[in-house]
Amino acid sequence: PLFSDPQAVVRVPEPAPRSPGDLLHPPMPTPHEAEKQHAGPEEAGRPPSMSSHDAAPPAAPSRNPCCLCWCCCCSCSWNEERRRAWRASRDNKLQPLPSCEACATPSPEEVRSWAQSFDKLMHSPAGRGVFREFLRTEYSEENMLFWLACEELKAEANQHVVDEKARLIYEDYVSILSPKEVSLDSRVREGINKKMQEPSAHTFDDAQLQIYTLMHRDSYPRFLSSPTYRALLLRGSSQSSHEA
Repeated sequence: PLFSDPQAVVRVPEPAPRSPGDLLHPPMPTPHEAEKQHAGPEEAGRPPSMSSHDAAPPAAPSRNPCCLCWCCCCSCSWNEERRRAWRASRDNKLQPLPSCEACATPSPEEVRSWAQSFDKLMHSPAGRGVFREFLRTEYSEENMLFWLACEELKAEANQHVVDEKARLIYEDYVSILSPKEVSLDSRVREGINKKMQEPSAHTFDDAQLQIYTLMHRDSYPRFLSSPTYRALLLRGSSQSSHEA
């Protein structure tokens, strides 16, 4: 049997000699080795930390506190209830015609005068009623409702009533949350927002004129060529022939 010599010297193999290029460009340590080199003795033994992908998601920003503002611009619970009410009223967007205009029977001469100018149509209670029914078929009845509401506001003298009606008009026809919002440009909207700080009977004059012009240029020509108006003309012609 072979016995090892206790006085024998154990030789450890020396590392292979490096080339001059290795001395000039030493090998880069791995990310894990570099982390251990820079970490202290306690941190070196810890497991690697989570990456940015594994980090917990940031907390959601807190919602704005309820400000009870009339302009409905915040996301508070009070306005959430109003939004739900407006969504619920979407199905009831088309309101019934007032009895004073629904029951008015125009004469043949009055019906023919509606084709002469848009002003004559709008100054006629029966004309407004027929034109409103036509706007309903085009899903733009809110234009007439807004115009009528502005006319009613301008006839009010009580300031407390003016404040309440102005707020309702804003919520029903100007607010972007309303299903009956009318089409207004940014300049007119900005003017209304400023005037709503101290509402008056003429707060919506610029907006009313813009909607009046829109109905005149866009809806009125189609109304004159609609079956509704043509039927009224034929009915008036037949009545005139029978009377003759």
